[in-house]
Amino acid sequence: MKGVLLDFSGTLFRIESTAEWLDACLTLTGLAVPEHERADLLRRLDHFGALPGGPVPVELPEAIEPLWAARDLSADQHRAAYTALARAAELPAGLSADTFYDRHRSAAAWQPYPDAEPTLRELRRRGLPIAVVSNIGWDLRPVFVSHGLDELVDAYVFSFEVGVQKPDPAIFQAACDRLGLAPEDVLMVGDHPVQDAAATAIGCQYFPVDHLPVAERPAGLAPLLELLG
Repeated sequence: MKGVLLDFSGTLFRIESTAEWLDACLTLTGLAVPEHERADLLRRLDHFGALPGGPVPVELPEAIEPLWAARDLSADQHRAAYTALARAAELPAGLSADTFYDRHRSAAAWQPYPDAEPTLRELRRRGLPIAVVSNIGWDLRPVFVSHGLDELVDAYVFSFEVGVQKPDPAIFQAACDRLGLAPEDVLMVGDHPVQDAAATAIGCQYFPVDHLPVAERPAGLAPLLELLG
């Protein structure tokens, strides 16, 4: 392999839990709610999949379906989809859907997996260029900068910027082109067996990782370095 593509959410970083997300928004707004109301709201947020990068919706209101299908193709569609899901969860007065959306975009809402930095540094030491490939509706670069990882990434390919989303092979081809490499010389690393594994359609190899909480996956990327020798 001459280069590596890595997914973002569930591969290099993990979003905070829905409970942490909710509590951060309550703190930001200074809103206090009784514990039973908090528990009910937490359940509804999970039910509608309102946290980007968190649980997928159990129920998707019909009116939101078109937004959901194309949510990663533009910044406006991404915000519209997830704020609609938050509103579907029946937020209490004083707590807006935009507050929830803006919180998930903050670097504080994302935690790198323990082996993310060591793995990226080792790939850099070996001279392998790295591209981050993500279905997303906003710029992730500040998250990498905040966690000190931006210097280890050579290229970013975000669906909302290139106008295609995984599993469309075009997004992987765009990433390979950014690295100046042929797909057969590139390894795609990701947690989604459909979206990320689709890189094999253009000749990339695929290395799967488990989408687990950070504390439960201390060394999920370690076998990658063994594979690359």
